[in-house]
Amino acid sequence: MTADSPILELKGINKSFGAVHVLHDVDLTVMPGQVTALVGDNGAGKSTLIKGIAGIYSFDSGDYFFEGKRAQVHDPKDANALGIEVVYQDLALCDNLDVVHNMFLGREETKAGTLDEIDMEKRATDTLKGLSVRTLKSVRQQVSSLSGGQRQTVAIARAVLWNSKMVILDEPTAALGVAQTEQVLNLVRRLADNGLGVILISHNMNDVMQVADSVACLYLGQMAAQVQISEVDHSSIVELITMGRSGDIGIQLDDALTGDVA
Repeated sequence: MTADSPILELKGINKSFGAVHVLHDVDLTVMPGQVTALVGDNGAGKSTLIKGIAGIYSFDSGDYFFEGKRAQVHDPKDANALGIEVVYQDLALCDNLDVVHNMFLGREETKAGTLDEIDMEKRATDTLKGLSVRTLKSVRQQVSSLSGGQRQTVAIARAVLWNSKMVILDEPTAALGVAQTEQVLNLVRRLADNGLGVILISHNMNDVMQVADSVACLYLGQMAAQVQISEVDHSSIVELITMGRSGDIGIQLDDALTGDVA
């Protein structure tokens, strides 16, 4: 795989829950070293698409390629084995543990039957340094003492720790103030600059315009368009989200679908 080749490529993805057809022939391309923003209104199918990529759901049909090879992803372990990590909106951090133990939660390292605290602390510190994180005083701080932006930083660093190749971020700035949002967006950009493929799910168009290289717009379970961020502006993205079309970009009116999706 080269830098010009997609790290993730989905073709013709379909997913239904009973009689509800949630995803309709969805295509998505994620490039290494780039941030791909995934946007869409509530019910457009974003969560279903991401959970399918992460192995929580199985797609009904379509092709899933990772690093140019067809992949079979039946559960989250399959996705993790490929190098895909997801940072969900709830972050799944434990307030009563410090930064190190949160970063290794469920994947603790042991030596002679006990936790290898020295190695875990070193790896956690090295990962944070590699992401140029300077907002944490110590990797031994309790997570309960951290701000929202710092918590998001720990969750993202945990995803990167496991030699991930692609990171999916679900609304990483949703509950943050202006300064903390800037810190997290800078971190998102650094993930891509370090060569990872990044999918950023966001409702904040300012964040999307600031940090994304391309934007993929879902509309009623269809991919209305995936375009370079330089080809659209704020209002164009809003039109794609709300109507599935903006000017010459998007779904032809004859092809537009209606229905309940999730």
